[in-house]
Amino acid sequence: MQNKFIIIIFVSLFSVCYTASGQKDINTPYSRFNLGSLQPEGPFRSLGMGGVGTAMRNNSAIYYTNPASYSSLDTLSFVFDFGVDYGRNNISDGGSAYSSSDLNFHHLIMGFPLSKRWGFAVGIVPWSSGYYKISDEVTSSDPGYDSGIGAYEIDHIGSGGITKLFLGSGIQINKNFSLGVNMTFLTGQLTRTNQFTFGDYTTVFSNKSEETLDLNGLNFDYGLQYTASLKNNYFLNIGASLTSGKNYKTKYNQLSSKYSAYGVIDTVTNTADNNAKTFIPDNLRFGISFGKKDKFTTELDYTTSKWAASKIPGSTGYAADTRSLLFGAEYIPDKYSNYSLIKRIEYRVGTHMDDNYLIVNGEQLKEYGASIGVGIPLRRIPATMPSIINLYFDFTRKTGSLANSFHNEDYITMGISLNLYDNWFIKRKYE
Repeated sequence: MQNKFIIIIFVSLFSVCYTASGQKDINTPYSRFNLGSLQPEGPFRSLGMGGVGTAMRNNSAIYYTNPASYSSLDTLSFVFDFGVDYGRNNISDGGSAYSSSDLNFHHLIMGFPLSKRWGFAVGIVPWSSGYYKISDEVTSSDPGYDSGIGAYEIDHIGSGGITKLFLGSGIQINKNFSLGVNMTFLTGQLTRTNQFTFGDYTTVFSNKSEETLDLNGLNFDYGLQYTASLKNNYFLNIGASLTSGKNYKTKYNQLSSKYSAYGVIDTVTNTADNNAKTFIPDNLRFGISFGKKDKFTTELDYTTSKWAASKIPGSTGYAADTRSLLFGAEYIPDKYSNYSLIKRIEYRVGTHMDDNYLIVNGEQLKEYGASIGVGIPLRRIPATMPSIINLYFDFTRKTGSLANSFHNEDYITMGISLNLYDNWFIKRKYE
């Protein structure tokens, strides 16, 4: 057990340090707006089922989107979940195409019971990504060349992102009802640079604008679940969770300047506000799950958020209310098979339809996608130690009309996580 503690402490420190300094380097021009591209939430068990999880209860998994689920953790157990993912984004606008990819840390989650029917969880997960890089060069041979302006190059570059850390607890108050709460901390920095460089750099001033947004602050998630045990091991779960609206402390800086080949000549604007506020609205989640214990699970989730009421320094009029519909299913042929690994594998499938929170010229960006996943048990008898390797694959398309400056993005994600479950709190009589 000592070796397990050393491994988990090492991975935890690595993940925190990497997340603090790293970012997802997958190019999406939609990250130029608002708080970047919001990341799908949930462990890979959830993302393999379309992202559902509001009504999920599992003794060896942590569904942090509803903290009431923590009450399902087994007494004397410890759950550790660490995941990495690979993403590839294919961009097209009808005339040209571009691709980018990246392999990155995704999540670190740990949970254990405080007592019977009372669980605790802590974790670090991505919340948004602000990476993009857009370049355009016009020369004398291009159709859009203007001799009065001359040749020029435009560069739009974004970096950074926002990370969420959470610490929560869930308790089962009676046979059917469970309540939970997460204390969450959002922190991160988004940096955006717009640069216009003219070919005649000796006599013409080029322009550069730099924008930085530092955000951090505490908030809370509240969760509720109702569980009904039906005949023949069937069950029905209903869940709801709320992330409350919050004004986050923000430092916002914007510097615009013009320069020539001889250096910076003049500062056009310099805005610095160390006491700004970013308002992120409520996020409501509802879910209903039906299935048979150790055999199959289905769930339907609905989420909504009033992003039109958000207030983001440097970004006005680009946020719209969002709604998402998610569906997922899991099937296990024979969880307790002694001889067939194929029968013990957990097979998952899901789909999701989303309104993105970005709106341009009155049109809202749309998303839809599908996912598949598997959970591979690490032990022949999973009932005693249900540790598994989770794999998932998701395809998501973001789409909008070209007339409103949108383009299509086909986003492919593949993830692998190690979900360890162990009885760490049993006092052994013999060593």
